[in-house]
Amino acid sequence: MSTSSPELLVQLDRSRPRSLRAQLETSLRSAIRTGRLRPGSRLPSSRTLAADLQVTRGVVVAAYDQLTAEGYLTARQGWGTVVNAIATPETPDRRPAPAAAARYDFRPGAPDVGLFPRAAWTRATRAAMNSLPDLDLGYGDPGGLVPLRETLAGYLGRVRGVSCRPDHVVVCNGFSHGLALLARVLAGRGSAAIAVEDPGHPSWREQIEWAGAACHPVGIDDQGLRVEELAASRAGAVLTTPAHQWPTGVVLSARRRVRLADWARTSGGYIIEDDYDAEYRYDREPVGALQGVAPDHVIYIGSLSKSLAPALRLGWLVVPPALRDELIAARSVTDRFTTPIIQAAAAEFLRRGDLDRHLRRARRSYRQRRDVLIGALQRHIPGTRATGISAGLHVVVRLPDGMDPVRIAASASRHGILLHPLDHYRASPARAGAPALVMGYSRLTCRQIEEGIHLLASLT
Repeated sequence: MSTSSPELLVQLDRSRPRSLRAQLETSLRSAIRTGRLRPGSRLPSSRTLAADLQVTRGVVVAAYDQLTAEGYLTARQGWGTVVNAIATPETPDRRPAPAAAARYDFRPGAPDVGLFPRAAWTRATRAAMNSLPDLDLGYGDPGGLVPLRETLAGYLGRVRGVSCRPDHVVVCNGFSHGLALLARVLAGRGSAAIAVEDPGHPSWREQIEWAGAACHPVGIDDQGLRVEELAASRAGAVLTTPAHQWPTGVVLSARRRVRLADWARTSGGYIIEDDYDAEYRYDREPVGALQGVAPDHVIYIGSLSKSLAPALRLGWLVVPPALRDELIAARSVTDRFTTPIIQAAAAEFLRRGDLDRHLRRARRSYRQRRDVLIGALQRHIPGTRATGISAGLHVVVRLPDGMDPVRIAASASRHGILLHPLDHYRASPARAGAPALVMGYSRLTCRQIEEGIHLLASLT
């Protein structure tokens, strides 16, 4: 049995006529019934609790014995006194019934967390903790740990052509957090509207509106963002995914890149570049980041959510010097900083080349799954066509005329197949186009993909 005992909040009123033992029993009984003491919780030893409450040990022993006799407690050899699972009218189970597990989850937007390089991350974490200064365990720099910002500046310059110094990097808690901070700062600067691609991710629009700015949807075609629509709007900034547009999968053409940079320089607006899926290009090297073309007008956002795992909650902004102080000030009055322990581990992970090695392995796995998905669609559902470049963790599947993607998605869901219609991501229903589905493949094995498409074909 451990020599340490857990702490327990119990209040005894010595002015009351009721005995201290009875008060202790009532207090513990109520804590168990209301769920404050959960099943399996270990109680302090009788000696420790008696000392904490300044009562004799016999008072605690008698209370424990009574509650054990009533079935609330159990004395376990080598562990001590623990709380039993009970069911009483005072503690109805309010947890929602678990949803039926999906057999085939084709929803886009998440990596295969089973690929997470646990051993490499553990080594990086151990090395980081052995060298992390005591000072970095306190309240951290809102901009991020210097070693991580230095490592990120080098990494982004090497693999994405981002032009920045370490002091241009602001570490954040993932993409959504960085976007919300940025939208708040831009709204405070008078950018009442931020343009977004349509279709695009609904949560991005929600983040922008939550921060106090309005969203202005701008259309997409086979060359990417329609810059002429952006120029005709009153937006002071635009959020775009030039490397691999979410969700259509098109790349912003070279001509559009130049026109977009010209719009920013001429209007004084900002381009918010979400470098979405740039690390997962399968047929060739991805185009460089737009930030490298116009670093004074582009705010670059990246994260480890797709490349490693969303649970890390680690992202970064590369911001023009004119915005950095305002962004740091906003960070200082909100959540203050990102946990330095994760930052230090990530810096070590990058420095050792572990991210490069992981991405090489992940690309091979995801490309194989993509090929299996496209092949299965061609065999089982003739007339469908996968569009977009060979990249990312999803494909857009164009359906034959007459097929209703909403009906197909609803029918598939009833059979344990999860997928989304393309129109799910449109801000304006007026932009609805040819019927299409957005299908991710990162959550499934190759065998599951083949089985899922075979079943989907029987429902269409």
